[in-house]
Amino acid sequence: MGEEGLTHFNEEGRARMVDVSEKNTTARQATATASVFMKKETLYLIRDGKMAKGDVLAVAQVAGIMAAKRTPSLIPMCHPLLITGVDISFYFDEEASSLFIEATVKVNGQTGVEMEALTAAAAAALTVYDMCKAVDRKMEINHLCLLEKMGGKSGYFRRED
Repeated sequence: MGEEGLTHFNEEGRARMVDVSEKNTTARQATATASVFMKKETLYLIRDGKMAKGDVLAVAQVAGIMAAKRTPSLIPMCHPLLITGVDISFYFDEEASSLFIEATVKVNGQTGVEMEALTAAAAAALTVYDMCKAVDRKMEINHLCLLEKMGGKSGYFRRED
């Protein structure tokens, strides 16, 4: 917990949106990851572009970008931001039979984009599940976490594990 304690509560203990009007506008960036574990056959269908519903990664990429932009509509205390960039990357791990998703979001603003990056990674993973569930209902979405953030008063953070 930071020096200020829990910032999303007012003096009466009720939820509030944090006032960022006095914060400096700075370049900020956050990267989040998620993993989708699946049968090897499912992984190969995605990798080879042979899933019946179409190009899974292309649709998941668009879903992640759209989700980042819609985060304030989903997470009650998030500020609407003028996002300057969103990038979603995918990495196959055949040995672990998994797809790793990495979402990076950038903004020049008064508050960070951690929630936008996490929302983008989650939406991309959910889209992979949705497009592949007909062939693999046992897929698991795991390891949704913030990997890195830069900018703002709290500075730099990088997950070490």
